[in-house]
Amino acid sequence: MAQKNVLFIMADQLRWDYLSCYGATHIDTPHLDWLAAQGLRFNKTYVQSPICGPSRMSFYTGRYVRSHGSTWNGFPLRIGEPTLGDHLREIGAKCSLVGKTHMTPDREGMKRLGISPESTIGALVSECGFDVSVRDDGTNHSDYPNRHAEDYDQYLRDHGMDGDNPWEEWANTAIGPDGEMRSGWLLDNAPLAARVPKEHSETAWLTTRGIEYIEAQGVQPWLCHLSYIKPHWPYLAPAPYNDMYSAQDVPPVNRNVQERQAEHPLMQAWMDMRVCQSMSREDVRDLVAPCYMGLIKELDDQMGRLFAILRDSGRMDDTMIVFCSDHGDNMGDHWLGEKDLFYDCSARIPLLVYDPRPEADATRGSHTDALVEAIDLVPTFLDFMGAEAKPHILEGRSLSPLLHGQDTEWRSFAVSEYDYATRDARQDVGVDQADARLTMIFDGRWKYTYVEKMRPLLFDLKNDPNELRDLGGDPDYASERERLQGLHFEWTRRHHNRITRSAAAVEKMAAGKEPPGILIGYRDRNELENDGRALPDHTIG
Repeated sequence: MAQKNVLFIMADQLRWDYLSCYGATHIDTPHLDWLAAQGLRFNKTYVQSPICGPSRMSFYTGRYVRSHGSTWNGFPLRIGEPTLGDHLREIGAKCSLVGKTHMTPDREGMKRLGISPESTIGALVSECGFDVSVRDDGTNHSDYPNRHAEDYDQYLRDHGMDGDNPWEEWANTAIGPDGEMRSGWLLDNAPLAARVPKEHSETAWLTTRGIEYIEAQGVQPWLCHLSYIKPHWPYLAPAPYNDMYSAQDVPPVNRNVQERQAEHPLMQAWMDMRVCQSMSREDVRDLVAPCYMGLIKELDDQMGRLFAILRDSGRMDDTMIVFCSDHGDNMGDHWLGEKDLFYDCSARIPLLVYDPRPEADATRGSHTDALVEAIDLVPTFLDFMGAEAKPHILEGRSLSPLLHGQDTEWRSFAVSEYDYATRDARQDVGVDQADARLTMIFDGRWKYTYVEKMRPLLFDLKNDPNELRDLGGDPDYASERERLQGLHFEWTRRHHNRITRSAAAVEKMAAGKEPPGILIGYRDRNELENDGRALPDHTIG
């Protein structure tokens, strides 16, 4: 296999348990099931933050949120933070974007360093290290300037769907029963069909652009990040996906009355936020969840188009294919809406990896329960493409040993972080923005959430897989909380930001002792020379 390429596919806000290859019975996703059968299904994969921007910055840097510092949507990734694209360019590989990144450039940092956004370097750091083939983050609203849909807008215009904002007016607007325009932003309209025909939907268009990118590649190794908007809101699907499912097809909501009556002040404040109250209503969920399923079904159908191209073109022989999402969707579970927090419906994601190397043949069609983090993908890609490992920079680890069925020492716990400084719940409980921090430690059974200024949360997923009973205040589980608090402390003590010197460089410095010409603590010349050092030529002692 002379050339090695990577197709890195990401869906937005896709729950792991809404794919049939993960056991879902309420929806059938045969094309993603096919990918799972060709590769390895990872059952316990967790994002580094259950919200778009920070999660994606960890995917693209291979580093924890506390390390790269982009802790919330719209918080810039600071200038100089190494990215996947930086690492791949070092070995002569392309790193291209087709779709969404949620990247916000550090314009203040660029200005401070005299880097023009229009320069080659400025363009790369503005786009998280990607060469942009297509940037599509959705709406072009002027109050959200770091999101882009200009290419899709032009495509819609070219196909007769004009308007001031075609993305809004066609892909996210429906026609009501009396011919009136209905906005996809209102949940009541979720059962209606989007104005855009399915062959011109955002999901279909991005698939076409991804196929065009792959077909245009030559002998230079490449990574294509094909990153979809859906099934992220607005919850509006084109026909026939809008009414393919009904409320009767939706799995039962996962929650109980005891959760709603919980004494934890932050959880009470969270459940009281508007989006959570809305999505906790049965009538709203019965409208939205079928549309969400339709958007997933549409995505799976487009994966069928894409995978057929890869098979027919022979790209299955030299291309690693990865499918994942950036986080899930609470969809009313635990009395919550949107994403956020560390329940499995939000922080756990699907991860399917097809590795074309013959060493992966033994694991094809199987699965693993190893604890995997989103930051593991960057070192996996670098390993696959033959780049040098960078453990002093990358905090994830290559998945190759798992893909190849090798016995390997693996991590004993996964970490996810959440900065809720901008959320209404933070103000409702009177926490200062500097203290609005949550950290999840999950060891495969016990899920512990450190909550600054409050008691922790604790769930036993062995005896309570649906995470319905919070043991964070139960005295009978004090020892488990103490043990997991110790794991949290262990993680915080790791080197997170010493990235400018590799371990080999540090060892070389240690072996060489002081730099040449620096002579510290020697009493006389004999002691100095016995240590293999020498005085400057112009001195005798």
